[in-house]
Amino acid sequence: MSRMLVDKDAIRALADILTQTGLTEIEISEADSRIRVARNVNVVQAAAPAVAAPAAAPAAAPVAAPPADPAKHPGAVPSPMVGVAYLAPDPASPAFAQEGQTVSAGQTIMLIEAMKTFNQIKAPRSGTLTKFFVESGQPVEFGEALAIIE
Repeated sequence: MSRMLVDKDAIRALADILTQTGLTEIEISEADSRIRVARNVNVVQAAAPAVAAPAAAPAAAPVAAPPADPAKHPGAVPSPMVGVAYLAPDPASPAFAQEGQTVSAGQTIMLIEAMKTFNQIKAPRSGTLTKFFVESGQPVEFGEALAIIE
């Protein structure tokens, strides 16, 4: 019977990466071994101030409310990977796209850095980029809604 050895240093290093990047899980594999480290994160959404809620609620009622889960929106652009999102090629350059801008199918709208590789995230369809759900330098998860193109 073979016995699997646990590399405690690797686990600690992965846990440190989770803490530094804000990710919820990370996994590495090499040959016949695999290490996955995950943590539970409770996401708390900020509620509107109680004072503003009564005045804003009647005015907002006729307008269609955004979907509770942006990833379920028909125009959502989901993240194809875990990594860090960047809206511009570098800090000194303008963003690839702006909210309200018309984009073409295949146009780069952001980058996601994963495993020290920058991956272009391209518009899956032509339309108006109505909303970004991420900021430059923000960690993203697989399947997370990055933007809405309508």
